Amino acid sequence: MQQHELEQLIRTIAEEVLDYLGACGMAPPGAETDEAPCTDCDQRCIERCTRRAKQVVAAGADRLSASAPIGAVEADLAPLIDHTLLKPEATRDDIERLCQEALRFGFASVVVNPWYVPLAAERVRGSRVRVCTVVGFPLGATLPQVKLYETEQVLKLGAEEVDMVLNLGALKSGQDEVVESDIRSVVEACHRGGATCKVILETALLTLEEKVRACLASKHAGADFVKTSTGFGPGGATAEDVALMRCVVGPEMGVKAAGGIRSLEELRRMVAAGATRIGASASVRILEEARTGTVDRPVQAGRPAAGSAPSGRIPY
Repeated sequence: MQQHELEQLIRTIAEEVLDYLGACGMAPPGAETDEAPCTDCDQRCIERCTRRAKQVVAAGADRLSASAPIGAVEADLAPLIDHTLLKPEATRDDIERLCQEALRFGFASVVVNPWYVPLAAERVRGSRVRVCTVVGFPLGATLPQVKLYETEQVLKLGAEEVDMVLNLGALKSGQDEVVESDIRSVVEACHRGGATCKVILETALLTLEEKVRACLASKHAGADFVKTSTGFGPGGATAEDVALMRCVVGPEMGVKAAGGIRSLEELRRMVAAGATRIGASASVRILEEARTGTVDRPVQAGRPAAGSAPSGRIPY
């Protein structure tokens, strides 16, 4: 898809969703201002112009993505990223390395399977790196009581953020009240424990209408974020889905793009579409690309970045 086609699609989706919600009074993302463009504008304002970057922050952006031309903004790239390793075959050494990298680069969190929450919590204790884990993962078809129990247990073990998968079957069956109740029980448990709750929609399996309904159920249930993908589904994050999700939930909720984000360019595309958090296993590679301008630069010669998936699987 060409850039102009993507922009037109995002505009069309945004207009449809605003009409659907009856929220026409809300200014759409990227609304025009009365300020004249720079004479040498190349549409990369956030990367190259500190003044423009500050305007975007003032307008409500939680995080910005930028490369070397703006050091202060680029330094804020790592706290946007959830450094992720959810491979079922991950070892203790893999998780140790994941935590070391998170501490070194200052990522927002490490995302691990529930079994490794105590280890991760021990390794990042005393730092700003948070421990995130998954619930009802990756299918979302777990019983609500089990999701609630799992949430309560991982919070006791040290989790500070929970990424839960909503009940996809119930959503597709039109049981929106069931979906919302399922989400709410996890959200309330998280909030009682002072934790953040993100709801994974698995957008690649949903229609446009279902994505809207999933976002609304998450918002009504009090979730802190909506998230695109598990990374184990048939597709990952797209800028179109991120823009749609942002438009539905409005500015007060977070939007996490996850699934197949392997490069700085892909990360920038998600942030431009409205993402305020990025889930990636290629986090270190992305930062190296941002700092050096070199695509797919290995972290160490002969060794892939921690959490990278084998070819044929969509990295988280």
